[in-house]
Formats: sequence, C-alpha cells, structure tokens
Amino acid sequence: MTSADNNPTSDGLPAETVKDILNVEEAAALLGVSVKTFNKVLHAEDMPARKIGREWKFSRAALIEWVGSGRARDFYRESHAPTHDTVTPIPRRQRTGGWRIEMD
Repeated sequence: MTSADNNPTSDGLPAETVKDILNVEEAAALLGVSVKTFNKVLHAEDMPARKIGREWKFSRAALIEWVGSGRARDFYRESHAPTHDTVTPIPRRQRTGGWRIEMD
C-alpha cells in the first residue's frame, strides 16, 4: 500500500481514482453543483471545455483554474449593465372613443 492509497484528495477519492479528464456529471460534482446548473453555466459562460462527438469533456485543472480566476464584482457588473437588447415600450396613443372635439 502506498501513501497515495491512504491520502484521499480534496474530493474524498483515493488519489489513484482522480481523473484528469471529466464528463459533465463528474465536472458538476467537482464544482459542487447540479448537472442542470452546470449545463446552464456551460452554455452561458466561457467555460474551458471541449465537445467530442456528443459529449462534453473537461480538464480538472482547467476547471479549477477557471473558477479561481473569476471575480464576484465582474459578475455583478455584467448582470446590472444595460444591454442593447432592452426593449423600450412605445407610448400608446390615447383614444377618444370616436368623439371629435373642436377647439375655438
């Protein structure tokens, strides 16, 4: 038995079972979020990933670096910034119900 067998990683897994390349389920577990939340972030953010065939693959080290490089203030700045896609309502014309008013 080696020292790696007795020293689990931060995931709680023995060192020899830690994979460098993860699938969606494993990457979500690494980040501690549901697969649904992970997929939302995958499609909305610039997450380090590669699609191979029908499956997404993730580097464990790249995901950890990506999470570590993020800043909360950047998130809040982006979410409150005005976008060009904002729809401005057009004022509705007031109707008189067919009455015609003449001014002297």
